[in-house]
Amino acid sequence: MRRTVTLVRDHCRWEEGGQPYFSGEVEPCINGMAVGLGAYFGQDVDAVVARLVSEQLDDGGWNCWVEHGAVVSSAATTINVLEGLLAHEQATGGTPESIEARRRGGEYLLERRLFRRKSTGEVIDPAWLDFSYPTRWHYDVLRALEYFRSAGDPPDPRLAEAIALVRSKQNPDGTWLLENTHPGQIHFELEDGDGRPSRWNTLRSLRVLHWYGAGQAAR
Repeated sequence: MRRTVTLVRDHCRWEEGGQPYFSGEVEPCINGMAVGLGAYFGQDVDAVVARLVSEQLDDGGWNCWVEHGAVVSSAATTINVLEGLLAHEQATGGTPESIEARRRGGEYLLERRLFRRKSTGEVIDPAWLDFSYPTRWHYDVLRALEYFRSAGDPPDPRLAEAIALVRSKQNPDGTWLLENTHPGQIHFELEDGDGRPSRWNTLRSLRVLHWYGAGQAAR
């Protein structure tokens, strides 16, 4: 694994501008994933983290389409950045700036109860209510809940509706289904297909419910 990561660090370049892999590129959603991988494998991604902090939008999130004129955040971009910042913080301690940026980004999702428009309360995208694995760059409610669980903070009361959604999807046999497989290359099958019990969605749902239940008991 160390040899492979060294090869990636020394030889892989981004199509966008030929930068080394762990130097990142221009889109914050991609850079968030690069930071997460770099932090996990012990690579120096501090410069990418600093760039992400500088690119946070006024509403607290991030958007890959800023260079094309976007001025409000995207949940999909934001969750990728948040996961990367959290991995970096857990590996290195982070910086005061990155910790504050991550807090603000989490607040962006919480203000929307993870899936509702802040202005009207309507569901932003029905696809977010379906659980997928692997998630790739896509956003959904279970992925967001997993982020907050991983952060280790007590559950925020604004997660209650999202938690109720998770509970409602449990099957009588105790499992959760794979609901929304995203297209893309895979090297081996992880699951048995949409509409079938999902090992990963079941594991992640149980972890989230255990964390939320423990937090409620403590409160």
